[in-house]
Formats: sequence, structure tokens, C-alpha cells
Amino acid sequence: MAIRKELAKRSGAARRSAASQSSSFALSSEFRVGIGNDIHRLATGRKLILGGVRIPFDKGSVGHSDGDALAHALCDALLGAAALGDIGRHFPDTSPKWKNASSLTFLRHVRQLLDAAGYAIVNVDGTVDLEHPKLAPFIPRIRRKIAAALGMKPEGVSVKAKSGEGLDAVGRGEAVRPEAVAKMRARAT
Repeated sequence: MAIRKELAKRSGAARRSAASQSSSFALSSEFRVGIGNDIHRLATGRKLILGGVRIPFDKGSVGHSDGDALAHALCDALLGAAALGDIGRHFPDTSPKWKNASSLTFLRHVRQLLDAAGYAIVNVDGTVDLEHPKLAPFIPRIRRKIAAALGMKPEGVSVKAKSGEGLDAVGRGEAVRPEAVAKMRARAT
């Protein structure tokens, strides 16, 4: 019985020591990942802006700001990774301040929030689901604009485009739906 008590005591001390070491390790080398998505209706007479780049097309995103659904998805991915809420909390669509605002402004503000919270962006990756127009010719410029807004090199920004293959609102040309993933690390203190 005495042996069992001694083993339990040692085991408990080892667990507490490991937990202490692991939590201090996690704080010094913490990586975080966030996922974001958005969907906007497309309407005639609106501008189509993705990643800060105006895409020539007869339809554009319906939104309170400039309707840049890719920038919105990226904001949510970054805010989510840092547990700082979502885009609606920081840029409510009920505020006149954000009416027709550039969504690159949102990305710059999110970067400032991350800096203040002690995080550095490692990379971001976005996929834009859009039936028409084809985005391939615009992707290099989109990557550069996003990178500039986030204060990082374009090599840390990936953007891909997919069609809806004729399915759902995207496939019928009624909507644009981007998804994004962001990875960040805690800054060394």
C-alpha cells in the first residue's frame, strides 16, 4: 500500500511538472490557425472587388462596404485564429462609418489588432468560388494587394479560384463564396 501511495505521489508530481513545462512551451512557440468564409450575392451595377482588386464584370458583390468577400473571409480567419471575434464585431454593417469602405482597410486594422495581441501572421490561403469571370489573370495582383495590407511578403499569400460547376448559387452565377485559412504564431516576448 505504501508503494502505491509513493508511486501515485510521484506520478502526480511528474504530471504537474510536465503540464508546467508544456504550458510554458506552448506560450513561447504557439501557432494558431483560423478559418473564415463569406458569401455575397452578385448584382448588376455593383463593382466586383476581390482582394482589393477591381475585376471587370457586369455584376458585383452586394455589401455594406465594398463587398470584397475575399478580404472579409481573410479577416474572419485572422480574427478567429487570435480569438478576437469576427468581422461583424469589428466592422458592423449597421455603421455608416463602413458604408462603401475598402475592405483592405479592414485587413490593415485586423493586422494592427494582431500586432497588439502579440501575433505575427505566418501565411494566409484563400479560395474564391466564382462561376464567372475567370480570376487567374488577376491572382498575382490580388496576392500583392493582400500582402501589402497585411504587411507581409506576397509569398505568404495564396489565392486560388474555383468555379461552381453549375451547382448552387455560385454555379448559377448568383454569388461569390470565398474561404480562407490563416496561420499565425505568438511573437517571442
